[in-house]
Amino acid sequence: MEYVYGAMLLHAAGKEINEENLKKVLEAAGVEVDEAKIKALTASLEGVDIEEVISKAATMPVAAPAAAPAAAEAGEAKEEAKEEKKEEEEEQVDEEEIAAGLGALFG
Repeated sequence: MEYVYGAMLLHAAGKEINEENLKKVLEAAGVEVDEAKIKALTASLEGVDIEEVISKAATMPVAAPAAAPAAAEAGEAKEEAKEEKKEEEEEQVDEEEIAAGLGALFG
């Protein structure tokens, strides 16, 4: 994650995001530099308009609204479980009534 932060710092400072600059930022922050990660990040950022990505990320909804449906589903699951339990209890009572009725037939 520190590699991405380093790239964002370079972007905010108006500096070119390249291997050399990113390595300098990471070393200044005391991060043990992995050359392969630097190469991968700079290659993946090639041709990317960072301002556009940031603006799109700012307009994206956060995860909190996604949690609300999950909570609603959990509540629905609890309600279904309660209903199933009630139905099982009712079936159990019906079976007992039937058994008692059959016993009366055979005396």
